Amino acid sequence: MNRRGRISPTDAGLPDGGARRRTPGLRREEVAVLAGVGVSWYQWLEQGRDITVSPQVLDSVGRVLKLTSAERRHLYVLAGLNPPAPEVDPATGDMCQGLQRLIDAWMPFPAHIMDAYWNTVMYNDAASMVLGMRPEIVQNCLIAFFTDPVYRSLARDWDAVAAKVVAQYRAACSERPGDEGFREVVEEASRLSAEFAELWQRRDILPGGQMEKEFQHPVVGTLFVESTQLRVPARPDLAIVLHTPLPETDTAAKLEWLATPEGRRGSMYPVAG
Repeated sequence: MNRRGRISPTDAGLPDGGARRRTPGLRREEVAVLAGVGVSWYQWLEQGRDITVSPQVLDSVGRVLKLTSAERRHLYVLAGLNPPAPEVDPATGDMCQGLQRLIDAWMPFPAHIMDAYWNTVMYNDAASMVLGMRPEIVQNCLIAFFTDPVYRSLARDWDAVAAKVVAQYRAACSERPGDEGFREVVEEASRLSAEFAELWQRRDILPGGQMEKEFQHPVVGTLFVESTQLRVPARPDLAIVLHTPLPETDTAAKLEWLATPEGRRGSMYPVAG
């Protein structure tokens, strides 16, 4: 009822007739007609009656009421249905500048952002100097993990981490069943790496969370970090990956030195500045 009152007849593509309306926004019968449902059924829906509700009908009502992705998911919950996968609302689509500031502020520790398919969206200078992220490699974190010789030479525990990475990617796939984008990445990774193909057939599933990694950096030696995946509710298509030095190691001091002018000059992958 609240959202119905916010939609004018003009917003819904109906003539307002120029007459004074007692009901702010759309009338119940107008929503019902536009959504293709019965007037009585729509009234029962607003009243929270115990009626049978389908996702298709809720989507039609949500379209008429111009619900956002978050509001549409909330409507599903109110109706006792499993909510659809989160979507990016146009109003929150332009967040990349703020996210770039976030990972830049994480310096001198490595951080990067990837999309739902694990395509690299952006990364900070430390990710370039420590993880070998650079423009000339495949810009997909899964494929680069298995095909970039630089990353493989850095990761001391590569075999142990590989199984977890593949299990996490299968978990990401399960959130969007039937998505062609995931199928294309898996097919490409399988074609390029027999190791990936073997691990993929294990069908292990592991949610993205925290993972300890050990790197053998050619300049500063051994680095111990904890990789953490974070989600921003307003951008469910993106994941922020932060690498934090493990306590009781000298990793933080080494990363701080790599970010200095002297450290940048000696780094394997110098970056601007």
